[in-house]
Amino acid sequence: MKRALTVLGTGAQVLVQDLGRPGYAHLGVPPSGALDPPALRLANRLVGNHEPAAGLEVLLGGLRLRAECSCTVAVTGPGVPVSVDDRAVGSHAPVHLKEGQTLALGAPERGLRNYVAVSGGVDVDVQLGSRSSDLLSGLGPEQVRAGDVLPLGVPAGLPIGVDTLPPERAPEALWVEVLLGPREDWFDDPAGQLTARTWTVTSDSNRVGLRLTGTALEVLAEYRGKQLPSEPVITGAVQVPSSGQPVIFLADHPTTGGYPVIGVVHADELPALAQARPGTTIQFRVVHP
Repeated sequence: MKRALTVLGTGAQVLVQDLGRPGYAHLGVPPSGALDPPALRLANRLVGNHEPAAGLEVLLGGLRLRAECSCTVAVTGPGVPVSVDDRAVGSHAPVHLKEGQTLALGAPERGLRNYVAVSGGVDVDVQLGSRSSDLLSGLGPEQVRAGDVLPLGVPAGLPIGVDTLPPERAPEALWVEVLLGPREDWFDDPAGQLTARTWTVTSDSNRVGLRLTGTALEVLAEYRGKQLPSEPVITGAVQVPSSGQPVIFLADHPTTGGYPVIGVVHADELPALAQARPGTTIQFRVVHP
């Protein structure tokens, strides 16, 4: 019996993601991987996979899959309607699918991205140590589309019950910790500028970066109109382009950039940012080493 899933529908966007391919920035390759790693890790544990196994990252629901074999699936992330053959089964729990049964995801009421793990993991080709789709470099599998057949690996373990309490809904406002630097000296009172403003997530955001709008950040007079030679940037970097409207780099970010980075968001904040819909408000809290 062929271990596979057939994709019947995808909604806005479905990507194969695992925990990414860190360590290749010197080659110009972003880390990529799931934007909400705790959600993917939980989904994999629920179905008995090792945490790094590849699953599906689903943007705003709409995914429909047909099982071509007996398998176990789990859906995590924000709360979302999940059904098997039009029968509601709920999320954040292992669900058994018989051959021929159909799994469907509705749209999450809040938040953006859900994660679907399947026993054995999605067994697409590995590129640079990962099965993740990277929208910036083009590495990894193409975006999942209706009609695709996704091969599954051999199950690694037994399904288990939920072992962490997932958040019920993504908040409409976030407080985000940020460490200043490396180019905070380009700005007049960088901590004051960051913390005194309320920022709003825009609809231009994607896996490359979370684009914010608000009162523009101002560089010092001596740096106005000057360009910064390209230098390395990391996930969570808060880059400030000439518009003064910051961008928080996410997993598919470029590995170098020519705009000043005023600070870096703490890694623990990134999963919440991955679920921030347009209109979510963000306030920064400056922390010190």
